[in-house]
Amino acid sequence: MLKICEFFGVEEFEIMMPQNQFKLLIQVRPQLHTTENVRLPETTHFETLARSSTHDLDKYLGYYFEYYLSMAHPGKLLRTLVCFTKVNQKIYYQRTERIVEQSHRKPYHGVYLGMANFLVDRIFMVDYESLTKHEISQTILFPTFKNRITQLKGLKIGVSGSGERMPICTRVVYEYLGASINITKAFALCGLYDLSATDIDDSIKAAVKNEMEPHEVHFRARY
Repeated sequence: MLKICEFFGVEEFEIMMPQNQFKLLIQVRPQLHTTENVRLPETTHFETLARSSTHDLDKYLGYYFEYYLSMAHPGKLLRTLVCFTKVNQKIYYQRTERIVEQSHRKPYHGVYLGMANFLVDRIFMVDYESLTKHEISQTILFPTFKNRITQLKGLKIGVSGSGERMPICTRVVYEYLGASINITKAFALCGLYDLSATDIDDSIKAAVKNEMEPHEVHFRARY
């Protein structure tokens, strides 16, 4: 009886009332919340961030090449394709990986979906791997204070895609491509590169190196 009363949100004496009295009591009582109208905590959190975020991200909409030292393939530089879009005043993005581990095998594709917020002169990005749903990554970028966007730099934290699943932090560079691009051609350029590759700009290779100065006690992003 107690379990039944708890489930339906009534008292034990109420459920023993005559049918007409019980029916009237339920009709005048405020309805219990259901999963359809309950405000979930994560909804409140995301909306709080959205209200705190400025609209300065609008100028960052479009396509980017993302560069960082691969977490799953040490010593290799990974180039991915990122697209920022705006929906209902919120900024969403997709990161797409294309990795060819062996020349005779088909490429592996990873698709990450996330949201971005601009909070006090920093761009905060959180995404998850949408195909396997096995990982979440976070990226924090410096914005640009110039009219023209060329590169955005910052840090990325995630786990390696190998079986080790080691938590890793690495420097990252976003290279702006434009508001509209040939996606097929851009995606074909994504993948793993040697640090000696001549088709990757030297400034990008230098910016993603994960080196620390002797006086540094934290792993820091570079402007």
